Amino acid sequence: MAANMYRVGDYVYFENSSSNPYLIRRIEELNKTANGNVEAKVVCLFRRRDISGNLNTLADSNAREFEEESKQPSLSEQQKHQLKHRELFLSRQFESLPATHIRGKCNVTLLNETDVLAGYLEKEDCFFYSLVFDPVQKTLLADQGEIRVGSKYQAEIPDKLAEGELDTRVQEKMETKVWDPNNQLKDAQIDQFLVVARAVGTFARALDCSSSIRQPSLHMSAAAASRDITLFHAMDTLQKNNYDLAKAMSTLVPQGGPVLCRDEMEEWSASEAMLFEEALEKYGKDFNDIRQDFLPWKSLASVVQFYYMWKTTDRYIQQKRLKAAEADSKLKQVYIPTYTKPNPNQIMMPGSKPGLNGAAGFQKGLSCESCHTAQSPQWYAWGPPNMQCRLCASCWIYWKKYGGLKTPTQLEGAARAGSEPGPRAHMTRQEVQGMSPFTRNEGRAKLLAKNRQTFILQTTKLTRVARRVCEDILQPRRAARRPYASINANAVKAECMIRLPKATKSPLKSKVIPRQSLATIVKDLAISAPLKLKASRGPPTPINRNQASQPRVAQSLLGKRGFDVAAGVPYPANGRPYTSGMRTTSQSVIKRQKVSQGEAPNPVVFVATKDTRALRKHLTQSEMRRAARKPHLMVRIKLPPPPRSLAMPLLPSSTSEPIVLED
Repeated sequence: MAANMYRVGDYVYFENSSSNPYLIRRIEELNKTANGNVEAKVVCLFRRRDISGNLNTLADSNAREFEEESKQPSLSEQQKHQLKHRELFLSRQFESLPATHIRGKCNVTLLNETDVLAGYLEKEDCFFYSLVFDPVQKTLLADQGEIRVGSKYQAEIPDKLAEGELDTRVQEKMETKVWDPNNQLKDAQIDQFLVVARAVGTFARALDCSSSIRQPSLHMSAAAASRDITLFHAMDTLQKNNYDLAKAMSTLVPQGGPVLCRDEMEEWSASEAMLFEEALEKYGKDFNDIRQDFLPWKSLASVVQFYYMWKTTDRYIQQKRLKAAEADSKLKQVYIPTYTKPNPNQIMMPGSKPGLNGAAGFQKGLSCESCHTAQSPQWYAWGPPNMQCRLCASCWIYWKKYGGLKTPTQLEGAARAGSEPGPRAHMTRQEVQGMSPFTRNEGRAKLLAKNRQTFILQTTKLTRVARRVCEDILQPRRAARRPYASINANAVKAECMIRLPKATKSPLKSKVIPRQSLATIVKDLAISAPLKLKASRGPPTPINRNQASQPRVAQSLLGKRGFDVAAGVPYPANGRPYTSGMRTTSQSVIKRQKVSQGEAPNPVVFVATKDTRALRKHLTQSEMRRAARKPHLMVRIKLPPPPRSLAMPLLPSSTSEPIVLED
C-alpha cells in the first residue's frame, strides 16, 4: 500500500512510450481535473541521452574534476559505463502528466563531495545530479554555489595582545564608528530625539507631492516615517554632531526644508510590487532571475532589500494564508495501483508457444544484446525491427529504468568509448549498431533524412578485422551484389569473438604495384583526351524557324549530331561548310591547346525542324543506335521521292492596287 502511495515531493518514473526508457520527474502538485482524473505537475529531470554531444563532453569534464577533487576510488570500465546511467540533470521546466502513467518511485540526491560514486551502483533506483540543464538555452550550470574559502572571504585573526600592550593599528582605516554607547546623553533624551525625527519625517512627506499621493492619509505618512530608515538617519545625525542635541535638531531641518528619508518600500510603485510578487511566485527566491526577467531597471541590492521589507507587511501575511488554504484544498497524496498490462514489445509470454505475440519473425539462437544470455523466461524486442535485437527480462527492466544497457557494445562501443571523447562515446548500443556497416540502414536513413545533417560512417580496427576473419560468413562480394539483402550481424560478431584468439599472427602479404611518374601520367592523359572542334564564326543560327529569311536547303538529320553524306548528297554540320579552322576526328592530335574564356567560340544551338524529324523516321532502330554510339561516322539514308504537287496559280496575299467590283 505504501509503495503505491505517491506524495508531493516524490521522485517517480513516468512512462510515455512502451519502448523508450522511463521519464524521471519530481511531483510538485497533484490536481484533480473536472472529469475526475488526477494530473501531476512535475519538474523535469534529463538523462545523458537527452542532451547534445557537446554538453555530454562538458559533463564528462565536470565528472573528472569531481573525481580528482574528492579522490574517488578507481572504477572499472563497466562501472563507469553504468555510472553515466545514474547521472541526471535538473531543470526548471514544468509539465503536467496524468498520474496513471506513474510506474514507481526512485531516489534522486544532490551529489556531495563526501559521496562515493560506487555506492550509487549498489542501490536500486538511486540517481544523483550536480548540474542544471536549461532546455531553452542548451546550457549546463552548477546547481550548488561555490564555497568561498581564502583570504578574500575570511578575515585573518591576529594574535591576542598581551596585558598592557597598546594597539598600534589605525582604527580609522580599519572601520567606521557609527554609534558610541558611552555617550553623554541619557536614554530618555535619545528617545525624545527619535520622536522629533519621526515628526520631521511626517512633515517632510506632507510637503512632498509624490509622497502625499502614495500616502494620502496622515496615519499612513506617520507609519512610513516610523520605519527604520528614519531611525537610522536620526542616530547618524547624533553621531556626526557628537551627541549635541541642539546641533542635531538644526541638522534635521536644514535651510532648504526638512530632510526626507525613504526606503525601498516607498521607492517602489504598486505596479513594480505586483511584478515582484508574480516573479517570486515563478522563480522563488532567485533574485538574479527576478531582476533579469521582470525588473531589469532595478539593482540586485534594491530587489533584496525590498524582499525583506515586503516580508514585514500585511500583504505577505495574506498571501501566506492563501497559500496555506490552497495547500489544504489540494491533494496531498494519490494511490496508483501497480501497472500489470503486458508490454507491446514482449516477444514471447511465459508459457506460450513459439511464434505467438510477434515471435515468429525472430531468428532462433539470438542472445540478449546486453548480457548475452540465451535463456530468459521472457524476451522483449529492442531497437529497429529490421535488426531483430532483443533483451532478457532483467536487462529490459534496466533499460527502462536507467536508459542504457548494462555492458557497452563489444565491436563498436567498447573500442570507441575509450578512444573517442566526442558525442559517440556516450551512444547506446542501439545507436551504435545503427552505424555498423554489417547492418541495413533503412530505418536510420529515414531519420537522417529528416535532420538533413552531415554524418560519416567510420569503421574501427576491430570491425575491419572481423571482415577478414569472418569472410566466409560475411561474403563481401555477394553482399556487394545484393545490398538489399540483410546480413546477420550477430552471427558475424559472435563468430569473430571465437576466431579472433585463434587467428594467425603472421602479417598479410600484399603485392606492391609500382607507380608511374607524374610526367608519364600527364602525357598519357593528353594523348587519350578527346579534342574539341573549333567552329568558325559566322552568322548566328536562328532559333525560331519563323525568323528564317530563306528556307534551308540542306537540314541536319539528327539535330545535335553532325554527319557528312545522306542519300549521296553531302550534308555539312549545322548546314554550314567546314572551314580551315575546324578539324575532323580523322586528323592526328599533336598538341592540345587550351582555349581561354574570351576566345571561346559562340555557342551553337541545334533546333530540329519539321523536315529533320520526318527524315529521322526513315532510320531503323539499329541505325539510330549506331548513330548515337558513333556520332563521328557518316549516316546514309535513302530519301523518299517528293510528292507531286498540283500546279496551282499563286495568288498574292496582298496588293497595293484597288479592288474593282464590276456589275
